[in-house]
Amino acid sequence: MFFKKIQLIILIFLFGTISAQNGITGSKNYYLKFTPGYGYIFEHRSTIGNLVKSYTPSFGLDFVKPTYGNKQWHKERNFPEIGLTFNFIDFGNPQQLGYSYSLSPFVDFPLIKKPKKTRLYMRFTWGLAYLTKHFDINTNPKNIAIGSSLNTFVNWKWYWHINVSKQIRLEPGFAFSHASNGRAQVPNLGLNVVSLNLGITYKLKDNPVNVSLEDSSNLWGSKHEILIWDAIGFNEHEPPNGPKYFSNTFGLNYYYNKKNTHKYGAGLDVSYDTQNKYHLETSRRPANSWTDLLQLGVKLCYSYNIGRVSLPIEMGYYAISKPKEDGPIFHRIGIRYFCKNGLMLNATMKSHWAVAAHFDFGLGYRFKLKKKEI
Repeated sequence: MFFKKIQLIILIFLFGTISAQNGITGSKNYYLKFTPGYGYIFEHRSTIGNLVKSYTPSFGLDFVKPTYGNKQWHKERNFPEIGLTFNFIDFGNPQQLGYSYSLSPFVDFPLIKKPKKTRLYMRFTWGLAYLTKHFDINTNPKNIAIGSSLNTFVNWKWYWHINVSKQIRLEPGFAFSHASNGRAQVPNLGLNVVSLNLGITYKLKDNPVNVSLEDSSNLWGSKHEILIWDAIGFNEHEPPNGPKYFSNTFGLNYYYNKKNTHKYGAGLDVSYDTQNKYHLETSRRPANSWTDLLQLGVKLCYSYNIGRVSLPIEMGYYAISKPKEDGPIFHRIGIRYFCKNGLMLNATMKSHWAVAAHFDFGLGYRFKLKKKEI
């Protein structure tokens, strides 16, 4: 129940931040898009090979809104499109894997600066997926990919806009989709689908646009910043239906802002994870105090900025860690939202290579080091 509430908060958070950042005044232009697809499950683990029975047909139905430049990030990202998408995937194994129904906000970025009749785009999507089949010890014990009905859904898509007329365009491309629950419930190897797609977009409205004055409030008045944050998470360890483990992470990140669209940096993580007690006990090295559960990590950081929304990618190394089971390398990806006053909202996932550790949910604050305009 707790995990389902968190998932709903993520969806509301994502859709709210994207909608708030658009801020179109007086615009009634919008599109509808239908996108059939056909692909296959990418076997990232040999242990899920027995679950792959056939190819994976799919389709998407999108509500699309263009941006016009009344926000600074619209121009920075070549006037992207935003919206909400519903996706259906048939995993080709109805008895064990079933079907996926997902609802997600998205942003479509033009990868070619100048508008052309044919233009390459990239889509980022993160939302919720309901999977009709998941692991059950009695009825579906071989499904070690998915441990719960409700999962996060991530989709990356690269496609072309091909304008057929003023109202219709074709959008051929390919996509990568992922569904898992971030180890909130095990088993949780996840499902990855690679597919070819052909979108058909129809413009429902074509009205004059009343663009308000450009809002540049997302600009951070310094090239150098420090981000301090703290987040909590929960996960589960095998066997299924076992106890939940608590984690807390304190992070310190330095960033160099590059043209307000990218950030590069480094940092430190101090993690307290009660699952480490389980690891130490099973390896016959019992924890003598709570400090034995602490891990100190050093990391390299990168963030892709969309206005006040930031998509972090972090790769770190445990400089100090008594538990060794997860290996020395850790990663973090997700989404962060920065308020005008520097307050940061965090929703990220920590992993060890392709193995999810837990979701991190928390708050932070960023400080300017030099008051020099970007």
